[in-house]
Amino acid sequence: MPFRTKELLEEWVAEFEPETGGTIDIDVLRHDDGPGSDTGLIVVRLGRATTDVYLQPVRAGEACWEVHFNAREEHLVLDPAGVAELARELDKAVALCDFLARKSADHIASH
Repeated sequence: MPFRTKELLEEWVAEFEPETGGTIDIDVLRHDDGPGSDTGLIVVRLGRATTDVYLQPVRAGEACWEVHFNAREEHLVLDPAGVAELARELDKAVALCDFLARKSADHIASH
């Protein structure tokens, strides 16, 4: 039985969100990875890019998470301030990924 259900991930994201100051848009989706599974999927919507970032566990039962970037159909052109803002958004996505890995490791260790 997977432990990273949509409901548990929503709790973890709610715990993480105050750290971001509410400056990134995060959604938790149900992600079925086979019969009877719900491994969770987190979407970070970037304000400075026309792509979303998906965070998901590498494998069921492991603490590691990975980041996926959707393909884009157009070039992204930003001024220096826009690049700096995109970098801040990506830093927050990285922090969320690290946070989820720590929460997963703690959960695995305690069960």
